[in-house]
Amino acid sequence: MIEAAYQQAELPVWTEDEAGPYQTVPYPGEHWHPDGDPAPYPHEYIREGTAKQLTLFHPTTGEVRVKGVTTAPNTVLHPWLQEELSSVLGAMPEPPAIRTPTENRQRWESWQEGLRVRITLPEVLPPLRLLLILDNLAGHLTPLFVLWLFAHGIMPLSTPLGGSWLNMAESIQRILTRRALAGQHPQTPAEIIAWLEATARGWNRQPTPFVWGGKRQARRQRAYVRRHQLGGSGAYTKRPLRGRFAA
Repeated sequence: MIEAAYQQAELPVWTEDEAGPYQTVPYPGEHWHPDGDPAPYPHEYIREGTAKQLTLFHPTTGEVRVKGVTTAPNTVLHPWLQEELSSVLGAMPEPPAIRTPTENRQRWESWQEGLRVRITLPEVLPPLRLLLILDNLAGHLTPLFVLWLFAHGIMPLSTPLGGSWLNMAESIQRILTRRALAGQHPQTPAEIIAWLEATARGWNRQPTPFVWGGKRQARRQRAYVRRHQLGGSGAYTKRPLRGRFAA
């Protein structure tokens, strides 16, 4: 179902995930230093708390929306997601004229075909406008949050247990984390948050679209296509991503 969402073009697909916690410790990685004089890592450091990253990602364009936080309970995650999704919907064109109620419901229900456990859809449904892929966590299934998604024309698609590789947000989080923290020694959670958000802003200046490439039976076909595999999920890009210190 999630792979079908990535491969269709009728509805926009966004993915959501949370990364972290990131500690105030030295992070291994490449960094500039005089030749023959590598920079040593400190053998002592103080743990000043942790930071997390909330991520909303649009694979088709490569746009990412990031917020750094120190904790990510529902009282933090849900308002942020609602604000960002409302912004996404506001930038989209108006939905086409609503179909008959029966056709509209069938369109919603088509994204639950084959599921053993289905979310109960409300009696009255707006036009379906967006698909949201997120992990199958209890906080993502909170009734008030799910009903808010339905009321705004958003269909949530949860990855199965052990299926986080189906969430392309996993890949973009690995890229942003590596670019923000590799070779660095943050002193405070606020510093980590600032670096993560700044890295996301830099990424959005020239975003790279992601293409789904996780099916085994498509491996032979992909072998003839120039592609660059990404860690964290079954996503890949059509052009290589430069390293942090690439010329």
